[in-house]
Amino acid sequence: MLVKKIVKIGLPVLLLAAAIVSPFVMAMSGSPSAQAKAEKLAAVEQKVEAGQLETAIFAGGCFWCMEPPYEKLEGVISAESGYTDGRTKRPTYKAVSAGITGHTEAVEIVYDPSKVSYQKLVEVFWLNIDPLVKDRQFCDKGSQYRSGIYYKDEQQKAIAEASLALVEKRFGDLPIYTELKPASTFYKAESYHQDYYIKNPIRYKYYRNGCKRDERLQQLWGDIK
Repeated sequence: MLVKKIVKIGLPVLLLAAAIVSPFVMAMSGSPSAQAKAEKLAAVEQKVEAGQLETAIFAGGCFWCMEPPYEKLEGVISAESGYTDGRTKRPTYKAVSAGITGHTEAVEIVYDPSKVSYQKLVEVFWLNIDPLVKDRQFCDKGSQYRSGIYYKDEQQKAIAEASLALVEKRFGDLPIYTELKPASTFYKAESYHQDYYIKNPIRYKYYRNGCKRDERLQQLWGDIK
């Protein structure tokens, strides 16, 4: 995938930060923002376990590009990039992108079902992928970029199958290569991939435009997007 590099912080900035923040505070509690994020994630996990929130997994090629359409939806708590449907445990981006683990890049959506339905999430999924290509999405080629809906239960499965039938009807005799499978372990991607479009907006736009993603989506779904 184009331009997927970690942006390193310069040494002077690190030294300045170390001088400003007390080493004792850093060691005992972490930065305020990091601690707050950890607490928020813990609270979300508790609500998921309690059944107050639900999760959904979708693969639509580059996970950078699948986060934005979900994070703007009311009722979506988070959209995290990661890897799923593979053969190995704790895969790394390097291994997945090389196509040696069997995983595909995916996003895990945590959502409030009282505010947004799984059916809506599935509709957003289709409108952000190209279902007519096998083992690729836009400019990214390989099984690690295959598209898929990975359902958690029978209700999600039924909704996914119904949506697939509508997509098949839309495209007539053209084959649909998006896979529908039971969800397996979702491994979160490295931190620098999360919210990449926010952290690195220029690089993200360069990549997205270079892949002509929006141009292709307009061709496929322009009349209903």
